[in-house]
Amino acid sequence: MTPPFQSLQAAKRTAWLGLPSLLGAQADSQAQRLLSADSLWVISHPVNELRGPGAVLQSFLQPLRRAFPDVERRTDLFFAGHWDGRIDGGAGTWVTATGHYLGKFQEPLWGIPPTHEPAWLRFGEFYRIEDGRIAEARILLDLVDLARQAGVRLLPPSSGLELLVPGPRNATGILLACDDDTAPSPCLPLVEAMIGGLGRYNQQDLRSMGMEQYWRPDMMWYGPCGIGTSRGIDGFQRHHQQPFLAAFPDRKGGHHRARFGEGDFAASTGWPSVRATHAGPYLGTPATQRPITMRVMDWWRQEEGLLAENWVLIDLPHLFLQMGVDLLAPLSTRGSA
Repeated sequence: MTPPFQSLQAAKRTAWLGLPSLLGAQADSQAQRLLSADSLWVISHPVNELRGPGAVLQSFLQPLRRAFPDVERRTDLFFAGHWDGRIDGGAGTWVTATGHYLGKFQEPLWGIPPTHEPAWLRFGEFYRIEDGRIAEARILLDLVDLARQAGVRLLPPSSGLELLVPGPRNATGILLACDDDTAPSPCLPLVEAMIGGLGRYNQQDLRSMGMEQYWRPDMMWYGPCGIGTSRGIDGFQRHHQQPFLAAFPDRKGGHHRARFGEGDFAASTGWPSVRATHAGPYLGTPATQRPITMRVMDWWRQEEGLLAENWVLIDLPHLFLQMGVDLLAPLSTRGSA
C-alpha cells in the first residue's frame, strides 16, 4: 500500500465511530478532532462548498441539529475502498454510507417548514480519510422528499413509488470488518460493464444497451423523490431511463470523485457525474437547451453475478437551478426560511 492510501479498517473505524458524534452534544469539539483543518465538504444545494470544521458546523451540522434536536443516523449501507484517482482526482481511501437522518422535525431546514412529527431525511455520504481524519466529504440529501413529508411539493409526484427507501433486502449492507488483502469486489467490474452498456445506447431503442445482461429480473432501483422507486428493468426504464434520455439525449458520464467496491457492493460519486444539454421536458420543466451538470451518487449490490439493487441520489435542486428553476425559492414566501 502506498500513500495516499490508508488502512481500510482504520478508515472505517474513524467514520463509524466519529460520524454519530458530530450530531451529539459535543459536536463542536468532535468536529475539531475528526475533521482536518482544511477539510473540504461539498453538500447538496443550498449548502454547497464548505471548508474547515467551523464552516461545516455553522452551515451544515448546526442547522441539521436545530431542525432535528433528537437526530440520529439510520445507516443502511456502509463500506470502504481505495480509489486511485486516475483521470479525475480524489485518490485515496474512501468510506461511503447511505441511509436516513431520523428525528422530530422541529425547526425549518433550509426553508423547508417543520412538521413537529418524526421525519426521515435520506442521505448519501462519501468521506476521504487521511491520517485518521476526514479530509473531504461529498454529501447528498433528498430535500425534495423532506419537503414532501412537510406537505410541500417541489416537483410533480414521482412516476415511481414514493416510499421510505429500504436497505438491502438481504440485510448485509453494513461491512464493518474487513481485510485490506481481501479479494477484489465482484460488484465493481459488473457495474463498470453495465455502465459500458449504457454508453451503447443508439438514441432509438433502450434495448440497444443490453441491460438484461447485467440486472436480475427482480432488480430494485431506488431513486430520489421526483423520480421514485421501481422494480424490474421495465419499471426502471419506464420511470427513469426513458424520461431521462428524452430530456438529456447527449448525456456524458465521467468525472468520478470516487468509485470502489467491497464484497457484494460498489459505490460511485461524481462531481459532476453527468454533463448534458436540457433538450426535452424533465419532471415538469420544459426544455431550456441549457448545458447542465449533475451531482450523482450510486450504490449497487450484486447477487450471483447480476446487479440486484441500486440506490441513487441526485442533487435535484442544483440541477433545476441550472434549468432556471429554484426549487427552494417558493419556500421563502411561506415564512419558513
